[in-house]
Amino acid sequence: MKRGTKKRIKEKNEDRFSCLPDYVLLHILSFFDIKEAIQTCILSTRWKNLWKILPTVTLISSQFATFEAFTKFISKILSLRDASASLDVLDFQCEGRMDPRELKRILTYAISHSVKRLRIDVNFDIQQFLPSLFSCHTLTSLHLSIYESPRPITLFPNSLNLPAVTTLALNGFLFCVGDDGRVDPFSKFDKLDTLMIYGACEVRDYKLNLCISSTTLVNLTIRTNYSAAGGIRFQLYTPNLCTFVYHGHIPFQKLCGINSNLSSIKHVLLDMTIGVGMWSNPKDNPLLLLHLLDELANVESLTISHRTLKVLSLVPYLLEIEFTSLYNLKSLKVDGKFITEGMLYFLLQNAPSAKVILY
Repeated sequence: MKRGTKKRIKEKNEDRFSCLPDYVLLHILSFFDIKEAIQTCILSTRWKNLWKILPTVTLISSQFATFEAFTKFISKILSLRDASASLDVLDFQCEGRMDPRELKRILTYAISHSVKRLRIDVNFDIQQFLPSLFSCHTLTSLHLSIYESPRPITLFPNSLNLPAVTTLALNGFLFCVGDDGRVDPFSKFDKLDTLMIYGACEVRDYKLNLCISSTTLVNLTIRTNYSAAGGIRFQLYTPNLCTFVYHGHIPFQKLCGINSNLSSIKHVLLDMTIGVGMWSNPKDNPLLLLHLLDELANVESLTISHRTLKVLSLVPYLLEIEFTSLYNLKSLKVDGKFITEGMLYFLLQNAPSAKVILY
């Protein structure tokens, strides 16, 4: 065999990954959950202890044959991980029922290691989260999802101190009345940019609206439960809101507060259906949708689902209405199977040159 051939074979078999610096290898491992990251130890002695300083830890119960095995795995991770290593991201997803003390241990570990992005996704009852979670100054992103049946019992605290949080996602919480007599849980987030409220969130006093007050909020997603009898009523005090996504029943009232409007919103997705329950008369829903579209005066891109189109088609004498909004519309995305020429004309009457995208 020629010398040049031997050299090429040697270069081909060389472990080039292990020659990479730690920060590159850690970035690669961050795309794996912690169980998969540990399994890379067999690749090379160079990789053996890298997982112990991995700043991203993802724990998923469904990857284990038994819940007992998952709990033991968590204990080993917390005890063997390098205590001096920071924890930037913790993603904990648990489908089974676990001892609340175990969740407390996980949260305590994350907070003590300066966690920045935290996701907790569980389906067992939590009466109250660890108080120190809501005073963690390092958190920039917080995702808390609790799947409870039939209704949520976990209270979202009125007293919190999360000065660095820019992204907040909530599911399965009860919002309570504050000292000022309002349900206004987000006004104390000084840097909140993105808010997502999902599924089974409710206001403890059903007679009150959920106030979403924030001068920094740019992106808002509300996804209510279609099967819920009442739904959640809310009002917006968000002067800088740019993107608004809504899935659920038609809102039962105007979205904006007395001293606010929705003129800042530029991008909207509406997936709405007929509202039911104590606050809503189904016959009023088409006109409520019409009022909502009228509030979205300066929208540039609008996406409307087939459910929303169905409600819009119920507006009496729709084609005879002179619409006073959507002048700035540049893009309209609609379900091509349900849109009619009449509805298309109505939506585009003030912006005939807007691009229409059928899906």
